[in-house]
Amino acid sequence: MPRKSRPKPREVSAAWPDERVADPVVESVRLYVVALREAMGSRSIRSTAKEVAGVDYSTLQAILAGDAWPDSLTVARTEQGFGARLWHGPVALSED
Repeated sequence: MPRKSRPKPREVSAAWPDERVADPVVESVRLYVVALREAMGSRSIRSTAKEVAGVDYSTLQAILAGDAWPDSLTVARTEQGFGARLWHGPVALSED
């Protein structure tokens, strides 16, 4: 049985990633994308891809544009590359 396709982030929210979404799982991912964009600052996507080891330009471009969902390797590599936590976990879970 073929896997059901899921909507792209920009199909979930027309203002992705600038607008909050009701789904807590999608909101968690949106917050990662916002943090990634903030970590990039004024750097271009190409410049960021060069500085963040192992993350391809097209991957970052697709994530920032809402054309793709980030995977765990991309999250881990961007956090390591920036030396900062960008993924804060599911928003529906309480803080420990």
